[in-house]
Amino acid sequence: MALDPQVVAWRAARAAAGTAPLYTQTLAEARAADLAAIRAGSGAVEPVHEVRDTQVPGPDGPLPVRIHRPAGDGPLPTLVYFFGGGWTLGSVDTADGICRRLANATGCQTVTVGYRLAPEHRFPAAVDDCYAALRWLAAHADEVGVDPDRLAVGGDSAGGNLAAAVTLLARADGGPRLVAQLLVYPNTDQRPGPAPARADEDPLLFNRHSVAWYRQHYLTDPADAAHPLASPLLAEDLSGLPPALVITAEHDPLRDEGERYAARLREAGVPTEATRYPGMIHGFFAMPGVFDAGRRAQEQAAAFLRDRFGRTPAASASGAATGGSADG
Repeated sequence: MALDPQVVAWRAARAAAGTAPLYTQTLAEARAADLAAIRAGSGAVEPVHEVRDTQVPGPDGPLPVRIHRPAGDGPLPTLVYFFGGGWTLGSVDTADGICRRLANATGCQTVTVGYRLAPEHRFPAAVDDCYAALRWLAAHADEVGVDPDRLAVGGDSAGGNLAAAVTLLARADGGPRLVAQLLVYPNTDQRPGPAPARADEDPLLFNRHSVAWYRQHYLTDPADAAHPLASPLLAEDLSGLPPALVITAEHDPLRDEGERYAARLREAGVPTEATRYPGMIHGFFAMPGVFDAGRRAQEQAAAFLRDRFGRTPAASASGAATGGSADG
């Protein structure tokens, strides 16, 4: 299927502006450009009842976290969210728009984890950080207003990879118990793949060069690609993992590995929904202000989480923003 007309228009605007691929920029330039693009595509900033920046202990020092909390007393179901950016770009600001919408639409609290980035901190640093944050939040549920019986993980792109890895660690450790995993166009197989389609060469879109650029920053050694915490698709056993929603984009070099992971989850007996958004590209989920499909995908994610948390749409009413975070 051809690119969605909204993608065609967005791509043409990038071409007219002379937008350089992130993989041709310095790390500092790429990090700034990535955040600017996400903020530009996120749409109007939704107010949330409370937004709070704080820290939790990590393996190598405190980790920044951002909490988005809708109106409501007592412990709330909580989504621990890991931002995308190829383990190399991103921060809690990157996922701010996504988490505002999910908190409001789901009636749940979201906690975004500011894990360490590569290449300054290579695999498995990000995995270790994300799992440490999850364990701390579960162990200190009363302090953070978390309902420990309604705890989920999620993320987009590299964040989806980290969410999948965290579920493997939680299963191996016997907890924390997770009721859901939200995986948005996740990286699930770090091994170099077969020769890509010509569309994977487009410098104006996320392509095979993007994938390789992020991978070379993240992996400590090419052999790490075979590790299940780097490539969850290679885990021998996926049984006993939490129910999953896997969202993919038709024109995305990560599409097939995400869909293979969904198929393997189903084969292992894990309740799994998988949706491919036709005409869409990598990154669309974070850009509902540009792509209608991004808005629909976020609505689908919220409905999935409401179902897993046992929430109703009426429970998702939000109040005015009161926190101290930067808008994004």
